[in-house]
Amino acid sequence: MNPLAAPRCALAIGAHPDDIEFGAGGTLARWSAAGTEVHLLVLTDGSKGTWDAADDLDRLVATRVDEARAAATTLARATVHFGGFVDGELESGEATRRAVCATIRTVRPDVVLGHDPWQRYRLHPDHRHAGWATVDGIVAARDPHFFPGLGGMHHRPDALLLFEADEPNHTEPIDTTIDAKIDALLCHRSQWRSTMDVDVGASDVDAEIARFRERVTGAARTADGHLVERYRLLTEL
Repeated sequence: MNPLAAPRCALAIGAHPDDIEFGAGGTLARWSAAGTEVHLLVLTDGSKGTWDAADDLDRLVATRVDEARAAATTLARATVHFGGFVDGELESGEATRRAVCATIRTVRPDVVLGHDPWQRYRLHPDHRHAGWATVDGIVAARDPHFFPGLGGMHHRPDALLLFEADEPNHTEPIDTTIDAKIDALLCHRSQWRSTMDVDVGASDVDAEIARFRERVTGAARTADGHLVERYRLLTEL
């Protein structure tokens, strides 16, 4: 399937800081280079993103905000919006639907990107609920009788790209933006050990970073050698 034309404005919605970069970073970087205004909505505060039981969670939340902003600048000169929901406790109820609706009506994106809530056997509840909040929030944002006046006038995006899809039907090329995607991911230094298998204190940290680069690049590679991000594309919104 042919890639979408770079939209005027795109909004990507993720459960945690770094989810968007993993799912759609290359696409957003390419669109940004073509002139797209990029916005990211991070729904949770990332406060569960540590394996250290004695970690200072207030410090971690502040760190993850800083990392998310640095990654967004590295990736696509993007504006980051924070939902502020507690990591691990996200629910796809009225509060998250309201937050997504308000952001869509404020930003008014042509394309929305988010977690596929229909992915089978998904373990992390925040990813499931973020996906449902994205889908439900689009419905709320497009119809004037949902949350009337919230964030501005109602707005209907043209397309929804769901990443992490079991049955993708669309790809976006990232041959020229794979490095931007990985560099943005590496801005999330607090997640190196738990998510990227990079031990900050290791003597061979550069080799571990190189292996992470190879892993992300390999996951994007197609049979013919091109690099893509895979989505479920919905256009009847």
